Amino acid sequence: MKLTKNLTSLSIATTLLASASASAANIEVELYNLTHAISFTPILVSAHDANTSLFHVGETASSALQKMAEGGNTGDLKTAVTAAGGANLDLTTAPTLAGTKHMGMLDTGTNMYLSVTAMMLPTNDGFVGLDSWKIPSEAGTYTVMLNAYDAGTEVNDEIINGGGDAGTPGIPADPSGNAGSGATGASSNEANSNVHIHPGNVGDTDATGGISDVNSTVHRWLNPVAKLVVTVK
Repeated sequence: MKLTKNLTSLSIATTLLASASASAANIEVELYNLTHAISFTPILVSAHDANTSLFHVGETASSALQKMAEGGNTGDLKTAVTAAGGANLDLTTAPTLAGTKHMGMLDTGTNMYLSVTAMMLPTNDGFVGLDSWKIPSEAGTYTVMLNAYDAGTEVNDEIINGGGDAGTPGIPADPSGNAGSGATGASSNEANSNVHIHPGNVGDTDATGGISDVNSTVHRWLNPVAKLVVTVK
């Protein structure tokens, strides 16, 4: 009887240990920029609970998301995640150029969901994103393809003027160096003010005028725009 009791206790302890291991994960994340000439601003990767998010498609963008989507500022998003008990990883601190990849490690703790955001340049308020992806509990390597989203907070005028503050029209820059100047504006209205799939850049081929400072021969894309590889340890 005593032996049976000891074996039962050992079984319970083993089960509790396995449960604790399944609720916490140390993950490796690797993000690939799949575009031709679109750059990503510093990439934020966040682990959080089911009640926290960086954005939701079909909903109005938060002021924190607007700052990221219009100027690449992830500060308020990180603050919100931290306040909710989440964990953040600045996967990059400089623009990620087309065709490049970056890797980092994130201790998710007990958080079970993963989100990603980074502004896309040159766009007005376009960003690459992942919304609340459930982190697998089983160790292994998982691949997720990421789309381009429009925050719905700024008109896509495609004018590169150094603007990057929330509410300030224009595009901050084109890190790829392929942009023009002197545009009059590709659009004057934003038909969908919620977060939605980005319609893509219009662009033109006039380097010193036209409707857009975006180069239509290089700055266009089709979804997906990025590949995220997550390795659960």
